[in-house]
Amino acid sequence: LQRCHLTPSRYSGVGLALCRRLLEEEDEDGDGRIHLCITCRNAQKSQATRDLLLASHPSARVSSVEVDLGDLASVLRAARELRRRCRLTKPPPPSASRRVHPLTAVFFPSPRRFQHLDFVYLNAGIMPNPHVNFKALWHGLLTGKVLHMLTTAEGIMTQTDRLNRDGLQEVFATNLFGHFILVRQLEPLLCGNERPSRLIWTSSSNARESAFSLADYQHAKGQESYSSSKYATDLTSVVLNRKFNKQGLYSSLVCPGLVMTNMTYRILPIFLWKLLMPIMWLIRFFAKTYTLTPYNGAEALLWLFKQKPEYLDALVKYHSCTSGLGKNYVEPRKIHVDEETAEKLYQKLLELEEQTLEKYSDLLE
Repeated sequence: LQRCHLTPSRYSGVGLALCRRLLEEEDEDGDGRIHLCITCRNAQKSQATRDLLLASHPSARVSSVEVDLGDLASVLRAARELRRRCRLTKPPPPSASRRVHPLTAVFFPSPRRFQHLDFVYLNAGIMPNPHVNFKALWHGLLTGKVLHMLTTAEGIMTQTDRLNRDGLQEVFATNLFGHFILVRQLEPLLCGNERPSRLIWTSSSNARESAFSLADYQHAKGQESYSSSKYATDLTSVVLNRKFNKQGLYSSLVCPGLVMTNMTYRILPIFLWKLLMPIMWLIRFFAKTYTLTPYNGAEALLWLFKQKPEYLDALVKYHSCTSGLGKNYVEPRKIHVDEETAEKLYQKLLELEEQTLEKYSDLLE
């Protein structure tokens, strides 16, 4: 059976590394079951990413869909296209000898068609206008909390958020709500299948309850929008498991660790990163989440690909780790969320979804 993986990402960091590692797994197994469906913000980037993957894996099945997770109209168009690629035909006439089903999913063995989605890697994210609080960092150094601050960015990272074209806070829309709408629109491809489907959310060790407020769940009034959005992601994953496990849909959380990507490089000037890199390699002996490279950061995402979802803990976040000597491994860590808060957030997301679908009713089938 073919396994289809949808991977929304910006395709220059962990997302691209994950695709490469998934295809490497397929090369080793030799079963040819993986079909990657990558999503990028524009057709040119999608094609360039697809060409890059096919250059090293010529026989791979890779298709693409254009989507901007921060643009709700784009999300709805992408979901509609994905549903269309899973062809649904009318049932056979009542005279047919076989049992009649309301709808029958038909698989077309084309690189652009698939029967349902096995994995959706929800990896896209932004951190606009990041700022480092050097005063807080210095205080952490004096109080012995600097290692914790360096591994979680707690108290030392702020962002300046803004409204997007939909009138939503940009970080909330891109890091959480766009993914939420995509998942909701793809439920026919994710639920009620012969084998389970998986949602794998890229969260962060920076996800903190103290940065999140249910009264301001879009984080319009604060300066830690990234941390708030990742904590809201944790809450959402917990609720999705409670509501959809019985329908064969499972949700997991991962943290790729500190990875040097385009997002990270925007935090400090490039010359400072170059000066800090030798120190960061040394810190890895004490801070195992300093994965540093996208390949290492994808470890937990790849590990989850090999696990049976029924045996995973919904209240655990799986962290990519790299030892001081460069060995990659996965460390599960309990997350501390209030399930009542999680349910209330979920209801707010549903209300916002209702407004979105009313606004963009012309994009619905």
